[in-house]
Amino acid sequence: MARSEGLTERFEGFSQRVTHAVGRPWAFLIALVVIVVWAVTGPIFGFGDTWQLVINTGTTIITFLMVFLIQQTQNKDSKAMELKLNELVAATKGASNRLIDVEALTEDDLDVLHGYYRQLVELARRDQDLTESHSLEEAERAHSGKTAGRPEPGPR
Repeated sequence: MARSEGLTERFEGFSQRVTHAVGRPWAFLIALVVIVVWAVTGPIFGFGDTWQLVINTGTTIITFLMVFLIQQTQNKDSKAMELKLNELVAATKGASNRLIDVEALTEDDLDVLHGYYRQLVELARRDQDLTESHSLEEAERAHSGKTAGRPEPGPR
């Protein structure tokens, strides 16, 4: 297990360094120079199949490998952001704890929560004071008051 963890840590470090490096202007300039050199050599090689295959193969391999490196970095960054947001929700008085670990919910559950937030937007739009805040519970009470006495809708 320790060997696997060491490999994971090395891969994380490598992927972060590569992702950081290729996001720099000089990396773009290197790629641009490679393309210009390739294009300039076209007449020398008669724009042949081998000449085209060189750029196609090179760019395909680089793209294929970069997908995994960038995804590793994105996964780690996303998880860190989720944890930070979870901490803010957990530590904020009045914040709804149902948003902690919201990314683990199903698409249908997220749609339901999104509907609640749309209700909050409507409450905020009706207020003249843009600094006024509303809670999910307030939106739910307003919704319950509007729908009191109506028959329950059937399953979707």
